Amino acid sequence: MKEIVEIRANAIETPPAWAVMQRQLMDYMEQATLLATQKYSRADGTPYWVDDADDSYEAHSYRGLFYAVGASDAIGDISVRQWNAITRVYDDATLRNPDDPVNPKLKVQLHNEYYNAFTDTPADWFHMGEGNQSFYDFGLSDPTNPEHRRRARRFAAMYMGEDPEAPNYDAEHKIIRSPFHGSTGPLFDADAEFVKRALDPVYYPGGVARGHAQRSNLYPIIKELEDNWFEDDKRREEIVALFEKIVLNGDIPDNLACTALITNAYLYTGEDKYRNWVLEYTEAWMERVRQNDGIIPDNVGPTGKIGEHRDGQWWGGWYGWNSRNSARNAFLAATIASECCLLLTGDSGYLDLIRSQIELLLNEAKTRDDGQLVVPTRMMPDGWDDWQPLHINWLGRLYHASQEQRDYDMIARLRDGERESDWNTVESASDRSGGDLEARFQYYDGKFPDWPLKRLQAEYQYVAAMYEHMRQDDRDVETIIAEGRWPPNPVVTKGLVQVTMGSPQPVYNGGLLRGMVRYFDQEQHKPGLPQDVAALVDEVAADKVGVQLVNLSANKARTVIVQAGAYGEHSFTQAHWREQDHEALKRHAGLWLREEIKHVEKTVSVDGKHISVHLPPGTSIRLDLGVKRFAQSPSYAQPWHGGELKIY
Repeated sequence: MKEIVEIRANAIETPPAWAVMQRQLMDYMEQATLLATQKYSRADGTPYWVDDADDSYEAHSYRGLFYAVGASDAIGDISVRQWNAITRVYDDATLRNPDDPVNPKLKVQLHNEYYNAFTDTPADWFHMGEGNQSFYDFGLSDPTNPEHRRRARRFAAMYMGEDPEAPNYDAEHKIIRSPFHGSTGPLFDADAEFVKRALDPVYYPGGVARGHAQRSNLYPIIKELEDNWFEDDKRREEIVALFEKIVLNGDIPDNLACTALITNAYLYTGEDKYRNWVLEYTEAWMERVRQNDGIIPDNVGPTGKIGEHRDGQWWGGWYGWNSRNSARNAFLAATIASECCLLLTGDSGYLDLIRSQIELLLNEAKTRDDGQLVVPTRMMPDGWDDWQPLHINWLGRLYHASQEQRDYDMIARLRDGERESDWNTVESASDRSGGDLEARFQYYDGKFPDWPLKRLQAEYQYVAAMYEHMRQDDRDVETIIAEGRWPPNPVVTKGLVQVTMGSPQPVYNGGLLRGMVRYFDQEQHKPGLPQDVAALVDEVAADKVGVQLVNLSANKARTVIVQAGAYGEHSFTQAHWREQDHEALKRHAGLWLREEIKHVEKTVSVDGKHISVHLPPGTSIRLDLGVKRFAQSPSYAQPWHGGELKIY
């Protein structure tokens, strides 16, 4: 194992407001998480509230990521206990005695501890990704647990042709064979009620005959679908059969989010088969984009052909370009795949998968009379339609990944054309609501210096509201179960991730962490910032990162390991900082304070993915760290593992 460079902080300065707020936020969030656990779940972690499995996972999300940022061991334990309990409750292997009281909303939705498409709510990647978030976080919080690695391998096998129960992947045509899939394989059959919910404009207003259904349609095979198609037995059978052939029998871009599941297995094992699968599947979609003039087709048939069952039409699939929020659905999974491929290879060419979509829409952009820049978001029979502002969520992630001028320029164009919102504001909201990447971009562009404090204050306000809501909730357990409300989730991590790690937080529907840096408590041998330590990434560039570390304790020294990249995928080339000259301080504190404090410039060569920073009580340091990006093989291994993840 390469010896870690050690740096000692010595700056005696008033703690910045962002540092104080960061530790207050973490402490408050921890207390709120403990209260939520005590009030809305049993001692074994089983939640009182149940609904769909993915929603139950989602309602208890980000605890593992919070622990990986620096929360206590109690939070890490809760994250594992609740995930195991939810998995057990929804899995078909759990023995259910008919005499046992069971929440009437409980549905058996898992098989082999993973989603099963053959239920009354079949799983797609948009929803599976929401539930996968907590599972992926275990690699950051508790990677040495053998059960986590076993599950990672087993779940990945379901999509790589290694599990005979789950033949989801067609290696010849490089497709995931249906929009719905899981531990029991792809779903090709549908009942009339499911098809009705998917197609009927009564459920999804707008008119399927014009290609306006929220999730999918049968256009152009059926151009004028009558509203009451399901009332006639023969017509109902005909439409269900067409739905099965056109919608269910083939691949969609949403399935690209599967790349995170396979990358997760790679980060545990380092086995090339996982890396190769991610690249193979993503490259197949990139080739389809090239064949389709730069836009990702939203439906691919069983032999991998674009529009195979739609007379060659490239749009109209499940969560496709004609559906509500089509741009979000197309960008979401493509962004996850781009990020995974870049992580595994360091090849920025994979970012073209997401970049080409954004460039195409911006090429179609218009300016409204009020000066607002808008882009098309839906493809209809008559062409592009539904013009809306293009927010920077996906473009911001692209620029974070690429650090290229062309992506910066696209963001600047959006900023110049923005009339509806102020990019120098932040709001209190859950992690589900988005990434607040406009304000983050402004900070790193030198136009919103107060952003770190404002972002953390907004998170604090959110946690405070959740805590007070729970404190005033005087319902007994029986009433909580009977009413079945979504339980409060006070764990909101986007601000902590953005401020401490210098990156957007993981894509909500199943992305992986993309931190510029990550931290470990050297003394406790645990992930995250040590107690009392606050961190801020104040500069992000292609070849460097600026990090501030503050020890708020007046009497305890702390030592933090800073890692280059969320998975050690980068290397630090050198570290530069300033030390205060304390000679005068030793003689007379009052005189030292009245004089101009002298500094000594320090630089050390690192050439590795870790540095160790010792923070005596009340000290701080700012580090200019040279970075060589994607110079290392990514892994969940922690600094003390010697470069190879140890499973205990």
